Formats: sequence, C-alpha cells, structure tokens
Amino acid sequence: MSDEGEIRDELPEDLDAAGYVGPYEFPDNNRRRIPGVVYLATAALCVVVRLAAGDDAVLANDGYLWVAAGLTIFGLFCMAAGRHTAVDDTDALIEATKAVGFPVGHASAQLSWRGLLSRPTWRILLYSSEDPPARRGLVLVDAVDGHIVDQFTEANPEDWSELTA
Repeated sequence: MSDEGEIRDELPEDLDAAGYVGPYEFPDNNRRRIPGVVYLATAALCVVVRLAAGDDAVLANDGYLWVAAGLTIFGLFCMAAGRHTAVDDTDALIEATKAVGFPVGHASAQLSWRGLLSRPTWRILLYSSEDPPARRGLVLVDAVDGHIVDQFTEANPEDWSELTA
C-alpha cells in the first residue's frame, strides 16, 4: 500500500515550468538520442553474451538475438527521431506571423511531432491584434528547418460580446 501523500512520478526539473520566472526554453528534441544509444549498447551486449555463451548454453539462447534485433530497431528509431530543433518558439512565432498576413495579438506555441519519424513541429495558435480579435489562425512550423508545413486562418467565430464592458 502506498501513502496518499507519496510522490510516485514527477517531471524532470528542466521540464517543470511551475514557479519558473523568465522566458522558458524548450529542451532540444535531440535528447531522444540518449535512450537510443542505451538501446543500441544493450543490443550489442546481448549479441556479445549470446556469442560468448556458445551453442550449448541453456540460459543464453537465441532469445538474446531476438531481443538484440528489437532493441536495435527501436534504438535506430530513437536516433532518427532525435533531430535537433534549430527553430525555437520565438522564431516559429515570427514565421507564423509572416504567414497569416494580419497583425498578431495573442499567440500560443506548442511543440508536437508529426510523421513516422516524429519530426518536431511547432503548432502556433494566433489571434489578430483587435479587441476582441477579428481573426484567428493555426500555423504549423517545422522545428528543424523553419518552413511552414500548413496554415489555416478564419474569421474568429467566438462571441466575446459578454466579456466587453
């Protein structure tokens, strides 16, 4: 039984933005390569153990080679998916502002991943600078090279009349 006040899982310190003052810097996506190296090293160790044990070994059987194959595939995936994010949220916001064609007021950035190899992509939600905003847009900016992946703009359908004084 666990104590209700016991903390079982928590964010790493560099990902926890609670209580942080100042501009937040997103961690680089190439951190994904660290577990990739661990998987590849473990796969190599499995192969070495299997080959060193010989054909008559009982505990080090061909299952080690199957595990090594799986770890190699996943390790290579981690290495390929760990691309360096050369475009930060501020650069992505600048590119998104250029793409929508209206003066931007409020905006929000979220780092997401797309495609089979998890290419990092910024999702930028933008509102025009009027009060209340007349237009809004969603722009996807590639975090590796900064090109606009896709964009969508529309007249703001939200009714903000109750919020104005």
